[in-house]
Amino acid sequence: MPDDLSHDPQELPHGDWRSYGPPQLPRVLESALSAFAEQGYHGTSIRDIAGGAGLSVPGVYHHYRSKQEILLALMVSVMDELLSRSRAALASVSDRPEDRFDVLVESLLRFHMFRRSQAFVASSEIRSLDAENRDRYVRLRDEQQQMITDVVSAGCVSGDFATAYPEDAARAVATLCVGVASWYRDDGPLQPDQLVRRHLGLARALVGGS
Repeated sequence: MPDDLSHDPQELPHGDWRSYGPPQLPRVLESALSAFAEQGYHGTSIRDIAGGAGLSVPGVYHHYRSKQEILLALMVSVMDELLSRSRAALASVSDRPEDRFDVLVESLLRFHMFRRSQAFVASSEIRSLDAENRDRYVRLRDEQQQMITDVVSAGCVSGDFATAYPEDAARAVATLCVGVASWYRDDGPLQPDQLVRRHLGLARALVGGS
């Protein structure tokens, strides 16, 4: 398979989790992302994806067996990047729960600012995945959620956080971060660092932090 059509997720160096350039997607997935975001999964044909990728329909089928496989590959690539950035963020700080919470929340916020289309498609098209594929995607999503829950629970044990409901608070934190993708705009009133500071304060309040 040609390199530009394959996807081999790489772990990020610890210092790179805040940095965002253009998404590094194979051209079939890049075309699918654009089409799914604009037209939805069911409104997009293989011909649409092929045209956007500069390929013939048989050319697309040479690399992906179906539109469903393309959707799964795209959604897995989204979670691969999010998880890689989250792991890199956690690896960049000490074991102190408050520090780990801060960088994890910041990483989630930045991802949902700078990967809005990916976040939108992953959220809205989970309903379009077949049952087996949905289970695979949900396992990755649950892994991300467990990172938040583990950090919040550790903070409750250490006394950094005061919430009596760590799992509920962790879900609320994730919802706060994910929601940014629905309204953040590059030309909006908040710069990325300003948004991070404001929403980090909100997230700390959810877990009973200072």
